[in-house]
Amino acid sequence: MKTSKQLERHLKGVANHHRIDILLLVSKNPEITLDRIAGELEGNIKTLSEHTHRLVRAGLLNKKYQGRSVVHSLSPYGQIFIKFLKGF
Repeated sequence: MKTSKQLERHLKGVANHHRIDILLLVSKNPEITLDRIAGELEGNIKTLSEHTHRLVRAGLLNKKYQGRSVVHSLSPYGQIFIKFLKGF
């Protein structure tokens, strides 16, 4: 079982509708770039960049640099959270 501080970090990580949308999109499109996230969600790339950064800090997304692009995928905790969201 995680500590209450660890749970708080994960829950605060998804405490925004943009972040939930990002998680759901990444679950359907593993290895998606930030540019593609912005295009799919029709959002501002700077805003979505901040949201993906918060999801990475919360331990729900992984990011990997490929040349000039940043590719995002779900972390193991992100996968668990997606299951929770779909069942909620």
